[in-house]
Amino acid sequence: MKAAGPGPAFWKVFLQFYWLHSYSPRQRRRRLLADRSVRFPNDVLFLDHIRQGDLEQVGRFLRARKVALDTIHPSGMAALHEAVLSGNLECVKLLVKYGADIHQRDETGWTPLHIACSDGYPDIARYLISLGADRDAANNDGDLPSDLIDPDFKDLVELFKETKMD
Repeated sequence: MKAAGPGPAFWKVFLQFYWLHSYSPRQRRRRLLADRSVRFPNDVLFLDHIRQGDLEQVGRFLRARKVALDTIHPSGMAALHEAVLSGNLECVKLLVKYGADIHQRDETGWTPLHIACSDGYPDIARYLISLGADRDAANNDGDLPSDLIDPDFKDLVELFKETKMD
């Protein structure tokens, strides 16, 4: 018959004792904090700052060149699409200032102008059009930005009537 060794309770106590006595209090604290800290990729943090409208942090990421503006993220959109979706004109302007492409398409063929029209952001749509955004760009379903405007968004309806006349 084989002799039974120490049980799980013994090893638990042994490891706790070993851990307490093999590291200084400073080392234990550092190890505990390191175990609890979570690090997110720059792209995830950047998109979160865009969604929250934190222009200071967005600017820091852009100035430090920590992110690529033309990257299509797991959401299927680029940074400019996310900024338009959040409805933050100042964030859109900041991204464009740092080189975001106003003609870039997401994974379904939507441009930032499609999103501005679909979600009812006339100021953003006006800004994008003033920069030369293509009003006749069709998405993968064949929809133009003007096709996505809800009739209740009177400002957008008027904007597209005005720009068609020009």
